[in-house]
Amino acid sequence: MAWKNLIFNKRGISTAKVNLLDVIPVRNRRIKTLWEGEYIVLAFPRFKHRWMERYLLPKRLSPDIHVTLEEHGTAVWQQIDGVRTVDEIIMALAGHFEGEEDYASRVAVYLMQLQKDGFISFKMPAG
Repeated sequence: MAWKNLIFNKRGISTAKVNLLDVIPVRNRRIKTLWEGEYIVLAFPRFKHRWMERYLLPKRLSPDIHVTLEEHGTAVWQQIDGVRTVDEIIMALAGHFEGEEDYASRVAVYLMQLQKDGFISFKMPAG
């Protein structure tokens, strides 16, 4: 499985090969978690700096970009607590994905996409 041995080199992550199942996903502090019915909506600032928002944001536009997660995305996001490893998250979601084949690789790919898009980062467990 190609997703098991990856090189994470984005800000503070070792460039050595690591097993994705052993890393801990951590939510980006700039991302706000909102609820819309049964689904989570992730809100993140359009601009990195407040002065950019003041001068570049049109008056009627929200200062945040909103991304609504579907059912599976919501279930995965709820499991990301900065303590559990990817493997533990996959095991915790077994009941949610009941009857679906190869859900573990789907969750792993989803977490990698969240990391690529800046919603989460990965850290190595202590020890």
